[in-house]
Amino acid sequence: MKGEDNDGFEFSNTQAVTNNNTSQEAKTPELSDSEKRKAKFLIYKNVLLISASFLLLFVAFESMSKLQSSINKVQNLGTWANAMVYASLIFSCMFLPSILIKKLGVKWSLVVCVFCYSSYIAAQFYPEFYTLIPTAFVLGLGAAPMWSAKCTYLTQTANRLAEINEEEPEPYVVKFFGIFFFFFQCNSIIGNIISTAVLSNDRNKTVSVSEEDMKSCGAAYCPASLSSAPPTVNITELEPEPGNTNFDTSLSSIYTLAGIYLACSVTAALIIAIFVDPLTRHMRKPKQLLMIPLTFWSGIEQGFFGADFTAGFVTCAYGVHIIGRVLICYGVFDAISSVGFGFIIKLTGRVPIFILGALINISIIIVMFTWTPTPGSQPVVYVIAAFWGIADAIWQTQINALYGNIFASDEEAAFSNYRLWESLGFLVAFVTQACGVCVAHKLILAICSLLVGISGYLVVEVIERRNKRRTD
Repeated sequence: MKGEDNDGFEFSNTQAVTNNNTSQEAKTPELSDSEKRKAKFLIYKNVLLISASFLLLFVAFESMSKLQSSINKVQNLGTWANAMVYASLIFSCMFLPSILIKKLGVKWSLVVCVFCYSSYIAAQFYPEFYTLIPTAFVLGLGAAPMWSAKCTYLTQTANRLAEINEEEPEPYVVKFFGIFFFFFQCNSIIGNIISTAVLSNDRNKTVSVSEEDMKSCGAAYCPASLSSAPPTVNITELEPEPGNTNFDTSLSSIYTLAGIYLACSVTAALIIAIFVDPLTRHMRKPKQLLMIPLTFWSGIEQGFFGADFTAGFVTCAYGVHIIGRVLICYGVFDAISSVGFGFIIKLTGRVPIFILGALINISIIIVMFTWTPTPGSQPVVYVIAAFWGIADAIWQTQINALYGNIFASDEEAAFSNYRLWESLGFLVAFVTQACGVCVAHKLILAICSLLVGISGYLVVEVIERRNKRRTD
C-alpha cells in the first residue's frame, strides 16, 4: 500500500476487485483497527466531496440547460447549443477519457473538465450562435472524461471499502452511486430555487395564455411554431406582444442567473482541486451491446424532459417562471428516490426496480398523450415531474451501478461507452426538438426507445444469472 496517509483511496487497479464473481483471495495487507477506521473515513470523505462538487456544478449546468429551450428560443439557439454539447460528448467518448485520465490522473481530469463547463456558463452572458455553440463543444469534450473519472473513482473506492470489510463489492458500488446521485439530483432543487426566484421578477411582464392558445401546448406543441419569432428578450418593453409571451425573459434575469451559476461551477472545480485526494491507479462484450438501448433511453428521457416537457407542457402553457418550481418538484422526488432505491434493491433485487421504472415512464407518456393543459390543470405538470423524477432516479443510479458491477475490470472503457450512448440519446432528443419535431412524435420515439431498452436489459439479467449458476 502506498502512502500511509492515503490508505482509503490510493491503490492500483490490480488491487481492485475486478468483477462480481471474483473471490476475496487478493486481500489487502492486514490493517489495524485504527488504520481501517482512518481508511474508511478517507473513502467517505472523498465520495462526499466529489458528490458535493458535482452538485454545485450541475446546479449551474442542469438548471441553465433546462432553460435553454425557453429563454433562447429564437432560431432554437438554446436547443442547438444543447445538441452541440452531446454531439461533442459523443466524439469525446471515443478518444479522450482514457488519454486524459492516463495523463492527468482521475482527480486532475475532474478539475480540468469542470472548467470546461464554466466556459459554457460564462457564454450565457452573451448568448449568440458564435458564443454558445463553441463553448458547448468545449463542454462536451470535457464531459466524457469527467464522468468516466467520476465513475472510476466511485467504483474503485467502493471496491477498496469492500476489501477492507472483506465483503462483496456490489452493495458498496450501489451505495456509493446512491449517495452520489442523491447529491446530484439535489441540483434540480437548489438550481431551480435560484431560477424561480430570479425569473419570478419577470412575472409582471408575462401575459396569461388563453385556453384557446393552450391547445397548442402539451403534446400538440411544435417548437417550429415559435423558433422563428422575433426576439422577446428585452428590458424596456412596455406593451406586451400579441400571442404567447410566456417565453419572454429579461436580460437582467439572464445575467443574474449566469453570474450565480458561473460562481457555482468555479467553486466545484476548486473543491476537487484542493480537498479531494487522488487515486493512483474497447468494449465489444455481448452484455455491453445489450445495454446500449437502455443507455440510449437514459439520454432520451433526460433530453425529452429537459427540452420538450419544459417547453411544451410548462412554459408554453404556464410561463417560463413556472419551470423552476416544476423542476424543484422533479428534483425532490429524484433525489429522495436515488437514495431510497439503494435500500429497496437489497430486498427486491434489480429486476423489479428496473421494471418499475419502465412502468412509471410508460404511464406518464400515456398521460402526456391524452392530456391537454388548461388554466385550471397546472398541478398536473407537478405530478408528471414527480413521477418522472422517481423513474429517472432508477435509470441514473441503477444503470451506473450495473455498469460498475458488470464491467468492474474495465471501468474507464465501460463508462466511456455508457456516456457515449447516453449522449447519443441526448443528441437525438435535442436535435429533433431544435428541428421543430412536435412533442407527440417525440413521445412515440420515447416509448419505443424504452421498450427496446428494457428488453435488452432483461436479456443481460438472464445472462448474468446463467453465469452465476455456472460459477456456483
